[in-house]
Amino acid sequence: MRAKGERRNSEDTAFLRRARSLATPGEWLAFALGEYEAHALALGQIATSAHDEALYLILHTLALPLDSDERVLAQRLDARQRAALADVFRRRVCERTPAAYITREAWLGELRFYVDERVLIPRSYFLELIGPPLDLLMGREPHNVRRVVDVCTGSGCLAILLAQHFPCAQVDAIDLSAPALEVAAKNVSEHELEGRIALHKSDVFDAVPPAKYDLILSNPPYEPSTHCDALPVEFTREPRLALDGGSDGLTIIRKLLRQARERLTPDGLLLIEVGGLQNEIDREFAALNPRWLPTEDGSNCVCLITATALRRATPKPPPCADRIKQ
Repeated sequence: MRAKGERRNSEDTAFLRRARSLATPGEWLAFALGEYEAHALALGQIATSAHDEALYLILHTLALPLDSDERVLAQRLDARQRAALADVFRRRVCERTPAAYITREAWLGELRFYVDERVLIPRSYFLELIGPPLDLLMGREPHNVRRVVDVCTGSGCLAILLAQHFPCAQVDAIDLSAPALEVAAKNVSEHELEGRIALHKSDVFDAVPPAKYDLILSNPPYEPSTHCDALPVEFTREPRLALDGGSDGLTIIRKLLRQARERLTPDGLLLIEVGGLQNEIDREFAALNPRWLPTEDGSNCVCLITATALRRATPKPPPCADRIKQ
């Protein structure tokens, strides 16, 4: 442990020495890009390119608008600003802390959400669907939707997007993690939706009072356990409970599908984001006639299942329960 601490201190000192002469945001950006490459930092939690993530960290740290034009890159920095940038990039580069945990925020579209280490950093294909595409799928206007639920809500971001899109709907938000629900409660309060979003600590629907939903939406843990074991450092900083879907990734999804049949209205819909499990879903749940919705990047990883299909399918006994590593 002592050797590890000494090595960390040495890395921090070398990093700060390299950063000492950086005088403008543009110089910091060029420096950061070199550090990202040299340390092979993992991306994908808030941005898919080093340039975009590093620029975001610079603008946020300097309290500059995120849509600032390139002229801000030539501004001269004072000692306080340089010190703040040095601390942020030391944490990102030397400690491999995810950017969103440094800034304590994440964005979905135009909406800002508070995040910290208690929750998965929000990133979801549902952002593409909540809006006119979802209205088309449901076959009704947003004000005619009465009750919806977000299962595995984490930070509460999708529940908030649902509440804003469906102005007359009561929204339930479910998560097994009490710490995650604390973050969700903070976001619900900041978006002034306490009267419309109810938070429930529950393993899927186990502890949720009986209700019928027009829409069940879920971005559940779906990574197979062996994938979680091999994640880059940045992704291991996120709660494993929010990522690990059991031995084959389907543990939570199977339970959700078993319980959803009694929770949907007769013409209700179930939408599940499943990552790379399309083939597994098609093979195991062919009787449910899963429909894959298109996404901009072609991953097409959101599955739609109707209440009708769930009612018609003969339920199968669940396999032996996977023990999810936490």
